[in-house]
Amino acid sequence: MTSSTPSPYGSWPSPLTAADVSASSARIEGARFVGDDVWWGESIAEEAGRSGVRRRAASGSVVEVLPAPWSARSRVHEYGGGSWTADDAGTLYFVEKSDQRVWRLDPGADAPVPLTPEAGDVRYGGLTLQHGRLLTVREDHTTGRDVPPRAIVEVATDGSGPHPLVAGSDFVAHPALSPDGTHLAWIAWDHPHMAWDRAELRVGRVEDGRVQAWRTLTGGGSSPLQPEWTRDDELVFSDDPTGRWNLWRTRVSGASPSAVAPADADTGGPLWVLGTRWFSVLDDGRIVAVRTNGSDELVVLAPAGDERALPVEPVTRLSLEDVRGSRILLSGASARGAGLWLVDVDHPDDAEPIAGASSPWGDEWMPLPRAVTFPGPHGPVHAFDYPPRNPHAVAPDGELPPYVVFVHGGPTDHVGGAASGKIAYLTSRGIGVLDVNYGGSTGYGRAYRERLLGEWGVVDVDDVVAAARGLGRAGAADPARIAVAGGSAGGWTVLCAVTNSDAFGAGISRYGVADLRRLADDTHDFEARYLDGMVGPRPEAEALYIARSPLSHLDRLRTPLLIEQGLEDLVVPPSQSEAVRDALAANGVAHAYLAFEGEGHGFRRADTIVRTLEAELAFLGQVFGFETPGVPKLALD
Repeated sequence: MTSSTPSPYGSWPSPLTAADVSASSARIEGARFVGDDVWWGESIAEEAGRSGVRRRAASGSVVEVLPAPWSARSRVHEYGGGSWTADDAGTLYFVEKSDQRVWRLDPGADAPVPLTPEAGDVRYGGLTLQHGRLLTVREDHTTGRDVPPRAIVEVATDGSGPHPLVAGSDFVAHPALSPDGTHLAWIAWDHPHMAWDRAELRVGRVEDGRVQAWRTLTGGGSSPLQPEWTRDDELVFSDDPTGRWNLWRTRVSGASPSAVAPADADTGGPLWVLGTRWFSVLDDGRIVAVRTNGSDELVVLAPAGDERALPVEPVTRLSLEDVRGSRILLSGASARGAGLWLVDVDHPDDAEPIAGASSPWGDEWMPLPRAVTFPGPHGPVHAFDYPPRNPHAVAPDGELPPYVVFVHGGPTDHVGGAASGKIAYLTSRGIGVLDVNYGGSTGYGRAYRERLLGEWGVVDVDDVVAAARGLGRAGAADPARIAVAGGSAGGWTVLCAVTNSDAFGAGISRYGVADLRRLADDTHDFEARYLDGMVGPRPEAEALYIARSPLSHLDRLRTPLLIEQGLEDLVVPPSQSEAVRDALAANGVAHAYLAFEGEGHGFRRADTIVRTLEAELAFLGQVFGFETPGVPKLALD
């Protein structure tokens, strides 16, 4: 029953605790059919973010396959992905976080055995078993080169060592071995491009254990992804020469690719992590594919050209983890949270949640997303609006709610229309959330994501400011109580926004970039040339690096800020957040600085997640003037 006594926005009583949100935020890291069972990887916040592997038997019982202290987590490209796989006999192959070696855990064994040697900082990722052969991407940091050599290698499952198949480019991904084992296809790209700028689909003949005489099938001016063999001489892949990632089919003979069911939507996305799959080819020739235009949908494409949408629960971050017959394992996020689903494409209404996708509170506490578009100085700005929602609370007449504008990281990333526990933690208390896909985001085509080229720190800031002002003009939010929050590249946009506009009354920066020159000097190889496209190459663009960096304008910092930083962050070192903290103190601006031992670039520990959720709520209440019952006060300096 709704309370008859109004209470101010932000102070509504809510059953969503920070601990519940942390426990309900499943982070799925791959899944596979193994015999009659389903296996999946999951980051376990209660175990300091350890990446475990779990098995659900046909009976429904769930057991740990990879027990503590083992943790399956790759650091290839720093963001990892594809850190484990398994065969139908139940043998697990995984990359151990602590040493980055590939290990094998046999069924019933007491401990795993290593398959790759101790060799210093040599990393593996993107593990796949193909036709009985274990393929992976290897990244070697022992050579002293500025660009660590990367190669696709085969790891012998008997422990006789890794064997290189092909190299020849700065980056490689998505190795695909033809059914007869005679050809290997893969994706390659080189500095200064990112995979979503310019890449190539290559194929070569496998002879004497190595790829010989490889050639480029397509790409160079586009961004192909995920080659999949349909026959010994035929590939299906995703590419965006038309401005949208669509599916294409080609022959190894070099025939021109032909489009498969073109659509004004993306089957593909930014290749931040290895192992992401946007489509799967079924045994009968049908293709199950993700299509993204704002939110995601899942479609089935028949060989004859017919297509139909599948009514599945998740609507964003969909990845087709594995396929068996007409059944698929689908990870993603829905209105009930992130999770893993088992879906039969012929009976999609019977989709079964396997992991995550549940919460300790009812659906009535989850906000309903509303896709919105605001006019901006560089074109339309897409976002998802989550107004406050609480079945037992009402606000006083005439009061407008406070809002937090979420800015995703990347900056080449994307958010879809699915509420998370973190969003519901705010909206259930009467604080709205606007999740913005600023120019540069994926999910709206190449032209939209290339809006940010050369303009990072300008377009992203203008777009989030336009969205915030648009929300205020529409009467949906209190213009004086709009905050902006983001992490990493999103934290950069937060810091730029509060130094270059007066649109926000508060800011929350999680491990945010504050100095472009320091970022360019200190960041890892995967992103070493990212700023060439986002800002400009150095030294020619040195003046832009200085002019756009918040650390160049510390005198403008007048907005209250909460700063959160992992002390083991190798992407954005703590020194950047500390410099912002010192400037706020010198300027006499209310702020708090929270530093976390054992956390890197992105928080994984349960206690950290709980602390940051409560601190952010307390910070908003203290700055915007509402009570936050049940949450400890935050000391502001």
